[in-house]
Amino acid sequence: MSGTIRDTLEEKLARFKQLEDEMAQPEIQADGVRFSAVAREHGGLAKVAGKYREFKRLTDEIRECKELVEVAEDVEEREMAETEMASLKTEREELWEELLSLTVGGEDSHRTRCVMEIRAGTGGDEAALFARDLFEMYRRYAESRKWKTEIMDMNATEMGGFKEIVMSLEGESVFRDLQYESGGHRVQRVPETETQGRVHTSAATVAVLPEPEDIEVNVKSEDYRIDKFCASGPGGQHVNKTESAIRLTHHETGIVVQCQDEKSQHKNLAKALRVLKARIYEKKREEEDAKMSETRKGLTGSGDRSQRIRTYNYPQNRLTDHRINLTLYKLDQIVAGDLSAVTAALIEFDRDQLRGDMIEA
Repeated sequence: MSGTIRDTLEEKLARFKQLEDEMAQPEIQADGVRFSAVAREHGGLAKVAGKYREFKRLTDEIRECKELVEVAEDVEEREMAETEMASLKTEREELWEELLSLTVGGEDSHRTRCVMEIRAGTGGDEAALFARDLFEMYRRYAESRKWKTEIMDMNATEMGGFKEIVMSLEGESVFRDLQYESGGHRVQRVPETETQGRVHTSAATVAVLPEPEDIEVNVKSEDYRIDKFCASGPGGQHVNKTESAIRLTHHETGIVVQCQDEKSQHKNLAKALRVLKARIYEKKREEEDAKMSETRKGLTGSGDRSQRIRTYNYPQNRLTDHRINLTLYKLDQIVAGDLSAVTAALIEFDRDQLRGDMIEA
């Protein structure tokens, strides 16, 4: 097994054990909010931790069989040990494939909550409409996966598009599957406003951020500035006369987050804090990845919005993912929410990069 994967699995197992210990502490049990956060992270790690424990057990048993084969003087005893060792190796190989499925996508693959930010790029109104179409595609995909979605913030245009929309998603494998969506998305189609039937090219960017638990990113009220303002709608007109919208500026990182989707100032503040924590966590993760960038060159970890990852060609009903040279001629199904073929191909590609680094014994 490669050092990178082994280190990741060891870290997950160590974190799982730490969370187990924390859940047994009376002071955490007495704090409902903190206990819920600990329990949620513990549950997200349970499957991979259990399988990695089993993997380590099988590796120990294989090592014992190997030692027995080397020292056994009785032929029958040696043959029995060899047979058992072969059976254990087969079992371990099957378990390794399961572990690959659970760990592909990096150290945050176990996250059950994430924040997705979609922003219109070049292309004016058509780019904003494309951003809306991407949002609808992800929302429908989330429905098919039975994930929960929640709008955190949006900036709509008069034509019904989005200059920007931020939403949270929650469910099993949600970050593992969606993190591959981070990057630049390009669309080629005839815009609704085009009278001569010409194909235009416009773009939008997507960023998918793992949402950390409160205990992982501790943000105090003195760590940020709060600005309150009236929420506005398309064209800049005020949609309410109370200062319910919230803008947070994090002093240390300079990260700015705003939320105006709710009529309640309290609810907007709670949502803005969730997005702020996700962005702070992502910034720290990017800094750590930059230090270790040479250890793994894969699909995940960069989240670079300037990288064009995908083209949506409507006249040809074609989707092309440029990272893995994947071309599918069923764009109509994909934008309707059936992303499964794309996601499966991206995960399998990432898994193939790891499969060669299998086992040390």
